[in-house]
Amino acid sequence: MKKSYKIDVDCANCANKMENAAKHTPGVKDAVVNFMLLKMHVEFEEGQNPKEVMEAVRKNCKKVEDDCEIFL
Repeated sequence: MKKSYKIDVDCANCANKMENAAKHTPGVKDAVVNFMLLKMHVEFEEGQNPKEVMEAVRKNCKKVEDDCEIFL
């Protein structure tokens, strides 16, 4: 399953950090952050609950970039 989320991030480097943090979150098959559109596209692993996985993604992103936001 793939979903898109609106994000708030200040710079392209920060967006790259968010993308890497999301990709390394359990339950995420792939993630792509588009800084220009302020969007995060996430592909979930089979059988995962997107809401639960995205809470973990948000926590991981906050660890690498504390002023970022993902609107769930």
